[in-house]
Amino acid sequence: MSNIEQRPFVPAKKVDTDYPLIDSDPHFKRVIGYARKSDYVAGAATATAGPGLMLLWERIAPSLVGKGGFAPIMRLSGAIGLSAGFLMFYQRSILRFYGFTENSREVAMDMKEMVTKVKKGEPLYGVSTTTPYIQGMASRNSRYSGVWLHVLPWFNFVNHNQHGVDTAKYYQQAERELEAEKN
Repeated sequence: MSNIEQRPFVPAKKVDTDYPLIDSDPHFKRVIGYARKSDYVAGAATATAGPGLMLLWERIAPSLVGKGGFAPIMRLSGAIGLSAGFLMFYQRSILRFYGFTENSREVAMDMKEMVTKVKKGEPLYGVSTTTPYIQGMASRNSRYSGVWLHVLPWFNFVNHNQHGVDTAKYYQQAERELEAEKN
């Protein structure tokens, strides 16, 4: 075994928040899957704000660029608006995983999802085809990346087991549920 694969596990830093931490490095699919309707609305409002303002400004103070001159500006503002809308949507959802905003719905969803996986005998955070070293590197690179999403959009696409939470709670809850089913 090489020295690279023998490096120690680097635990996630505990951040003091008002709400419980669900995951310090959630997978992209989980962030999208746990999004609320309000996240979609905020994303859509953000996405339409740019092109909407361009149309308003063109109406108030016409640019007089001539035929075909305004269309490229609208395409660019539309593309920027869609990007900004998606980032707004994603950030609102991921901040709940970190416990920075109210997340009682997501805590319940997480518990249900993970307990179901425990009962089925599946790995909690999915199966990974990468080495433990790469999983650790991916975790360290994207942990709490949603905080700086407005500076550098960075997403976690790697399944790993380094999420900054004690997974024993899922196994204990699964045990309690299995006991309750027996009685």
